[in-house]
Amino acid sequence: MNDYFKVNEKIDVSEGGTSKPLSDLQLKLCDIQGRLFELSAEKGYGSAAFARIFMTSDTAKALDSSYNRMQWAGEEYLMEEITEKNAGYSVKNSLTGGEIYPKEVLYWMGYLYRFWHIYTGESSARIYRQAPAATMNRNYLLFHTMDPALAVEDLKKVGRK
Repeated sequence: MNDYFKVNEKIDVSEGGTSKPLSDLQLKLCDIQGRLFELSAEKGYGSAAFARIFMTSDTAKALDSSYNRMQWAGEEYLMEEITEKNAGYSVKNSLTGGEIYPKEVLYWMGYLYRFWHIYTGESSARIYRQAPAATMNRNYLLFHTMDPALAVEDLKKVGRK
């Protein structure tokens, strides 16, 4: 697992002025999504295309729900769902080519996108509209060492500009 985030680390999530730690399941979901994004590099998928396809997919929408069987799936199964079954057509051809971001950027991106959903309740598709892959890649060096909640708030500001 990436050094930037530890699965057993409890991160406070602000909800309506109160803080509560992420549950073990929420932390695990962040980690799995980070590993999923890393796996996209191993498969040779263009990072921007993969992030767009995943974040707007039925798979991401299922992970956004309060409970869905997809939340118990590992990154290999999720990758299969995205590449083989996304919206009833194969997306593998649209994933080949394009720049492949470094694995640490991809892990952070995947982790933070899932954290963002947990933190704000926004859908994956809405999050992606605010911070597409190019924005995440460009801001990685500035934001990857920040508390995830602060990174989300700063990325929301970047997205409004």
